[in-house]
Amino acid sequence: MDFVFDTYAIIEIIKGNKNYLPYLDNRVIINNFIFAEICYVFIRDNYLNAGKYLGRYEKFIVNLTPKLIKEAMKFRYKNKGKNLSVPDCVSYFQARELGIKFLTGDNQFENLEGVEFIK
Repeated sequence: MDFVFDTYAIIEIIKGNKNYLPYLDNRVIINNFIFAEICYVFIRDNYLNAGKYLGRYEKFIVNLTPKLIKEAMKFRYKNKGKNLSVPDCVSYFQARELGIKFLTGDNQFENLEGVEFIK
């Protein structure tokens, strides 16, 4: 099964969160927004072996269409009270466009259709 992974999911996998073990054999899909956010987290938290992880995840980047980005930003604006991030909104819409689930542990997405919510 394929999933669009968000930054939360990837960081939890790297940290060894056992709740994400069932997802390790699934196809990983991310986008440039998620990749940028992962880079930022690695820099912010001074991750050891950041280069190794970035090399592993950069090959999972799937490009986005401008239409998808516009729709995601409309969704973000419509839900501005929920403090949704740009990368998460874009990734949620990417998953919807691909007909797969968005894998996340971000509370703002817990009850949305098409979300696989794991803490």
